[in-house]
Amino acid sequence: MRTSVPTPTADPLPYFRHDEAPEPTRAHPHLSLHSDAIARFDALLHEIHPDAPRVDPDRLQHLTDWLLSLPPTRAHDVLDRRLRRIDELRDMLDDFDWDPQPATRARLLKLLAYIDRDDDLIEDHQPLLGLLDDVLLIELAWPAFAAEAEEYRDFCAYRNDEHPDGSGDRQRAAWVRDRIAELALLQHQARVNASHYAHSGDLQPRFRVV
Repeated sequence: MRTSVPTPTADPLPYFRHDEAPEPTRAHPHLSLHSDAIARFDALLHEIHPDAPRVDPDRLQHLTDWLLSLPPTRAHDVLDRRLRRIDELRDMLDDFDWDPQPATRARLLKLLAYIDRDDDLIEDHQPLLGLLDDVLLIELAWPAFAAEAEEYRDFCAYRNDEHPDGSGDRQRAAWVRDRIAELALLQHQARVNASHYAHSGDLQPRFRVV
C-alpha cells in the first residue's frame, strides 16, 4: 500500500510503523550515534526538503532492527532499489536535454554530495548498515524530487520512442505538445463513452390504462 507522500519505491520504509520492527536482540546491535551527528543529518534533510519528518535516534534504531531482521537478499534489495533512484537523479542532472529548476538542482547537489561521502552519519564501510542513512535520506527527501523525477522518466521514454529532432528545448516542447494532445484525446474519448449517440426526446409510454 502506498502512502499519500511520494516515496522512491512502492513499499515505503517502516520509519513510523514501530509494530513492524522486531524486538531488539543481541543479533541486532544498538546503533551508536552521536546526537550532534543526528542533528546535522536532520538539518541537511530539511535543507533539501523542509516538510520532511524529523530524524531521531529511536526511529533510526527501529529502522536498523527492521533491516537486520530481513533475509540478507531482501535487505540488500531494499537498499538497492532506492539507490537506483539516485542513479536516475544523477542522469537527470547530467542530461543536456533536460533543464531542472535552479532550486531543484541545488537540492539535488546537496543530496548527491551526502550520498558520495564515506564519513557520513553511518560510515559506509559498515556491512549493510553503512548505506542505511543514505537510503533514509533518499526516502525522506524524495517528495522534493518526485514530480520532476517522474516527468523526466516520461520524457526519456518519449525521446526513446519518438526520436524528436532539435535541441533539448525543442525536444521538451515536442514532448509537452504530444502529451497534451494525448490527454485531450483521452478526455474526448471519455466524454464520448459517457454520452448517447442519439437522443429522441423523453420516452412516452406505449400503453395507457384508463
